[in-house]
Amino acid sequence: MADERIFTKEFRESLENKRIGSNFLGILNDIKRRPADAAKELGISNEEIQNIINGKIKLPSEIISKAVKIWPVNSRDFYIMHDDCPSGLKIMRCEDSVKSSRIMHRAGKPYYEYRDTAMSSVGPFRPEWIEQLCLVDDNESNNKQVQWNNGHFMHQFTYFIGEVNFYYIDENGEKKVAIMNTGDSNYITPFTPHSFATRSGAKKNGLILALTYGNNLSGDSQHELSSIGKKLGKEFALDFSSKEIAGVSLIKFHRNNASLTLHELSKRTKMDIEKLKDFENGKIPTYSEYAILAECLNVNVRDLLSYDKISNKVVVQFHKNTKKWFYPDDTKNYELVELANSNSLPYSKALEINVLNENDKTLDLKIGLHQYGYNIGDTEVTISYESEDGLKDDMIKPGDSFYIKPFLAHNFRGKGKLLILRISGKITGEPQRELSLIGKKNMVRVINETTQWFNPKGKN
Repeated sequence: MADERIFTKEFRESLENKRIGSNFLGILNDIKRRPADAAKELGISNEEIQNIINGKIKLPSEIISKAVKIWPVNSRDFYIMHDDCPSGLKIMRCEDSVKSSRIMHRAGKPYYEYRDTAMSSVGPFRPEWIEQLCLVDDNESNNKQVQWNNGHFMHQFTYFIGEVNFYYIDENGEKKVAIMNTGDSNYITPFTPHSFATRSGAKKNGLILALTYGNNLSGDSQHELSSIGKKLGKEFALDFSSKEIAGVSLIKFHRNNASLTLHELSKRTKMDIEKLKDFENGKIPTYSEYAILAECLNVNVRDLLSYDKISNKVVVQFHKNTKKWFYPDDTKNYELVELANSNSLPYSKALEINVLNENDKTLDLKIGLHQYGYNIGDTEVTISYESEDGLKDDMIKPGDSFYIKPFLAHNFRGKGKLLILRISGKITGEPQRELSLIGKKNMVRVINETTQWFNPKGKN
């Protein structure tokens, strides 16, 4: 059994205060304030500020309010992410999901039944079980019974159960309908208007698992854009309408950031100005030319490369066309089915997992992404996972859903079927590269600052 202290209010608050204290020390280091300097400016005692840093007392809100007035910081800098998943696994039982049921009306009629599924304050998932209460009498995209939404900020992966029509607006602004059945899936880009309905003749109402999630733009990025404002912030959205135009946009962006004229860039690259103009008019450089440009712009080649392929706003994947394989090669404990994915989101992986082994104890899964899962089968599945107190087991019954932290070693055993969505949080991509440059030996201080940025006694 895991240490039960971790679930007590007092113990959680103690851990949280220590994390807040470390974060506070990190802020002081960033703005080059010793604890004594900060105490003087905030009008508190040295003892109080040391107690805050050491996690002995809670950081008072009035100190945060004063800090944001006198220092170049934001109030949210002082707050840390709440961890509601200390063991690395969080399960929501089917019966608890049912309790969250609420009916959504559109045009005065019941349109959807929503139910919550497993969510964590740590993970970026906002997944919902949705029953389609609207029954359409044809498969036309302009059916008047269909009530469209306005699109939403979050990315959406959808898994279909039953006979469901999926309505969406494509890149050309045209209404489309896809005839979906159990096992089919899709991906929907943020702000794409869409809708779902049960087809006429279905034995029962269709269901979808609508797994919405934030990606790189949610959180701090969105707040930064909001602060910069609409007029200036919209300039960050470069033209990525095609591979060629995206390449042009990136080269111009980095050249302008360096305040380099075409004439100066020509001198540095030893390329004709006309060739550089061609690059900024849509001609794609060779890799060696990209390498020269990157060197002279002082960026990495990857910073100048556009997507290999500009993905559609909506990706529809029919189950009959999916790729299937066994994992691992030697034991074949799972049959994996690749569901709808977008190459614009390289850290998003949707899978159907058929669990085939009941006895192997090996923890054969360790995934560097946040994972959401839902038991879509008719039988229970056991999950085993690594904890501080050794191996732990739990049961995932049909209709149960769960969240798993990145890199938690685990397995699934039994004879069942799971839906799995793996996505990045804020650490993969550029932050991961930056973290890798800093190195593992400094990870403790990255996670929780433990040391003042200099030694008052000196250091030779």
